[in-house]
Amino acid sequence: MLQFLIRRSATMLLVLFGVSVVTFGLMFVTPGDPAETILRKQMGGRTPSQEAVEQFREARGLDKPVPVQYVNWVADVLHGDLRQSYFQETKVSTMILDRAIPTLELAFAGMAVALVISIPAGIISAVHQGQFPDYFSQFGALLGISMPNFWLGYLLIIVFSVRLDMFPVAGVGGLSHLVLPAITLGTGMAAIITRLMRSSMLEVLDKEYIQTAHSKGLRERIVVYKHALRNALIPVITIVGLQFGYVLNGAVVIEIVFQRPGLGNLLIDSIFSRDYPVVQGLVLVIGTIFVLTNFAVDIAYRFVDPRISFEGDTQ
Repeated sequence: MLQFLIRRSATMLLVLFGVSVVTFGLMFVTPGDPAETILRKQMGGRTPSQEAVEQFREARGLDKPVPVQYVNWVADVLHGDLRQSYFQETKVSTMILDRAIPTLELAFAGMAVALVISIPAGIISAVHQGQFPDYFSQFGALLGISMPNFWLGYLLIIVFSVRLDMFPVAGVGGLSHLVLPAITLGTGMAAIITRLMRSSMLEVLDKEYIQTAHSKGLRERIVVYKHALRNALIPVITIVGLQFGYVLNGAVVIEIVFQRPGLGNLLIDSIFSRDYPVVQGLVLVIGTIFVLTNFAVDIAYRFVDPRISFEGDTQ
């Protein structure tokens, strides 16, 4: 286990290094001068003087070569400093923490909706293969994959907020503000997990030990939920972990549709305003969540099936 942890930690650091290099580099190849863009906004649309632009660039280190800027930024990050926003002059870490709670609420709620729908639907579809529940489940999964989540969000707003007045249209607050965004985000993930759950269950149900359990006269419920489900969950755990990482990207669109002040809105606003430190800090944080989620998925394998042994792990 120790060797596995060391290898995975080294891999995660390499991935984050690559993410930081790509993100930092892309910000400097996009057209436009961030100093001029930010100063123009601060001056109400007026064009800033060249002297003011040069002072802005010098004060924030933008006058140095890009490799030097990257090294300085990495040094600050390693000391726990994500720097300050160019536009708001607020610490990036503070801005991320302020916006993280609505995004994490949406991510966990969306994942909960997806699992509540997909796991039972996948099991029922596999157990009743070729019957109406199977066809209905597959049709629902196909519909969920094909339907754009922003379109579903607007549809839910029209029906349940405008027409029926059951839920708020936008914003954050209590549970009522979270229902529609969570359903919008969770249905797309539910469709993917349902199809994987079905195929995984069908594969396990064809195994010899499942047929042996049936021949011993065990109840169908015991065979499915005690013997088959645990092994069928192994590939599902992988996709669930990956989907939880992707849900942060999906939250960008959902937060715009429902006007939630989360990381998605902050990222979009920062890109348009050329606020480099905020964009770089956000991408680094999201990348860290991605790699940590994948790491947690690998660890979860052992608890789901103790027979799984990590390469180089002695038992």
